[in-house]
Amino acid sequence: MGAKRLVTAEDLWALPEKPGVNYELADGELIEVSGASPLHGLISALVLRLIGAYTRERDLGLVCGDNTSYILRRAPDLVRIPDVSFVSWARVPEEGVSEEGYWPFAPDLAVEIVSPGDRANDVHDKVREYLAAGTAMVWVLWSRPQSATVYGPDGVARELGPDDELDGGDVLPGPCGRVVRVRRRRGAPRVTFPRRPPEPAIRHPLARRGGEGVPTGRPRPDAV
Repeated sequence: MGAKRLVTAEDLWALPEKPGVNYELADGELIEVSGASPLHGLISALVLRLIGAYTRERDLGLVCGDNTSYILRRAPDLVRIPDVSFVSWARVPEEGVSEEGYWPFAPDLAVEIVSPGDRANDVHDKVREYLAAGTAMVWVLWSRPQSATVYGPDGVARELGPDDELDGGDVLPGPCGRVVRVRRRRGAPRVTFPRRPPEPAIRHPLARRGGEGVPTGRPRPDAV
């Protein structure tokens, strides 16, 4: 029997879409990533909004949601999909954001939200993969208990409780917001962040400093 053919990032991109399912690559092998629970999706959306507002106010770079893949290693290929991620302007290619394929490098910040079915060892393996690929900071958010584990480039972990401030280190300077709180009110889960100042007017997400758009090969869409 011949050796098993390893899947590449290009092979993965060419696969037909399967509703509700994404795929990652671990050393050239397909890993199916099932859809998220309502609470997982809610936390992901709120973290995306939190980091998006923070980076937009300071014009730091691009924030991506949970359908964005990153190639962390080649031969064999390792492709991961963080729940939320951030790429600084300094690392956005001069030719712009590609409309096909995946980011060819690790994000500056990766956020992983732990679901009840996730194994702690698998989560820690992902953290090591991000850091080895050059990610400067990883946030792991745990809903049970309500806490966060923050990893810097040295791999040292800091445990935070629901009243602690998330710190973006050199990636997102200054406190970014309080660790996600999950509580119930009239039977419904509620996720809260500390109050923030009113956000500035939202411009197109690919707008560079001074309003210059990131080229994508197509005319820049109107600002939202």
